[in-house]
Amino acid sequence: MSTRKLILSAIVCALVIVLAGGAKIFQMTRDTITVKVFALGTQRTLADMTVTVKSVSQNANATVVHVTMVGVDGADATEGWRLLAGGTVLSPIALPVGTLGVPCATTKLAVTSSCDMAFPASKGSVTVAYLRAGLQSQWARQ
Repeated sequence: MSTRKLILSAIVCALVIVLAGGAKIFQMTRDTITVKVFALGTQRTLADMTVTVKSVSQNANATVVHVTMVGVDGADATEGWRLLAGGTVLSPIALPVGTLGVPCATTKLAVTSSCDMAFPASKGSVTVAYLRAGLQSQWARQ
């Protein structure tokens, strides 16, 4: 094959790649993504775990979230929980000393576990998110 044919083939391939990328970007801009935020107390099932955010309380030491969980035997109850506050994603922390509540430990298969999970102190409105098996649910005060 001659050099001219190779250069022409490379240019054609580059144009095809640019057109395909432009088509994909156009397709992505037309996709609508809706995020459903549930009211506190709404039960959600994500894969094999059923969870409910019962309440959220904020004080100077921590933001405490009261949750119930059932569906998996021996899973870490704090895994997968996040708090969205002030544009920041926060992970659970240990319940501060003097904070009333039952710390989250492990879940059970057929017994609903009720516990309190602490997050760093936050102000304003917060959203609690739970992620499991590629699925996510979110709760906030309505």
